[in-house]
Amino acid sequence: MDISFCIVNLNAKKYLSNCLKSIPCSTKLDLIEIVIVDNNSYDGSVDFLSDNYPEVKLIRNKRNEGYTKAMNQAMKLSTGDYRVILNPDTLLMYDSIDILIGQIKSDSNIGIVGPKVINADGSFQKSCRRGIARPAAVFSYFLGLSERYPSNKHFTGYHLNYLNENELNEVDGVSGSCMVIQNKLIDDIGYFDERYFAYQEDSDYCLMAKNSGWKVYYNPNAVVKHYGGKGGAHSLPSKAIFEWHRSYVRYYFKHFSDDYSLLFNFFYYTLMIGKLIFAQSRNLIKS
Repeated sequence: MDISFCIVNLNAKKYLSNCLKSIPCSTKLDLIEIVIVDNNSYDGSVDFLSDNYPEVKLIRNKRNEGYTKAMNQAMKLSTGDYRVILNPDTLLMYDSIDILIGQIKSDSNIGIVGPKVINADGSFQKSCRRGIARPAAVFSYFLGLSERYPSNKHFTGYHLNYLNENELNEVDGVSGSCMVIQNKLIDDIGYFDERYFAYQEDSDYCLMAKNSGWKVYYNPNAVVKHYGGKGGAHSLPSKAIFEWHRSYVRYYFKHFSDDYSLLFNFFYYTLMIGKLIFAQSRNLIKS
């Protein structure tokens, strides 16, 4: 098998058909498989897939197991030489996956490649390429300094705003909305860390790869449209907000807490709790 497309679905039936239809346009390779794990959707996704896409390998979870565990289920069932991690609310542009695989083939040390990701309106989705989310980069992002000073490397270390979006670059991370992983990397470092229910599992995996000597690349010649949060995050906003903040804290304490004092670690944890309360309050007001 050449390529395995691995998708986790939660109430994204509205977008699934267009996503699946875009896959054949993204590659000229013949031996492809599609593995979808459904996290107990209630929008008819499972029936839709069973009726219209019988060729899809479908895993039906009886409860929402979280994005990361479900993605690992898909990856372990898949057999391709390359695994395409893909969100259900995406559209793959022409030849996009072939371009990403070509990038990996150009250097045996490249383990992960991500495309240029655009929003529904065609604007650039800045989170598709990332630096390491150390505290200074995270604070600059939260405080809006990366938007105010986009050319300043000190303030744009997380989303790398200072880099040209149309230039090929080695980066520290790419977005899990679409990334291609070669099998040798999986054999080396394993699968996603399931302690992340959702969010930051992609940044964590890329950092694990980098720490093991692999390269991660952003290739803007491959383009993917991502509608963003139209599945689980959209249908369960309060849960999404909680998991997003919890994942940032987990990522920090897994990778960086030993580099800082206990006092700073307490400050970081308290700050994230405060931000979580603020974000949940805004969500309640909106609803």
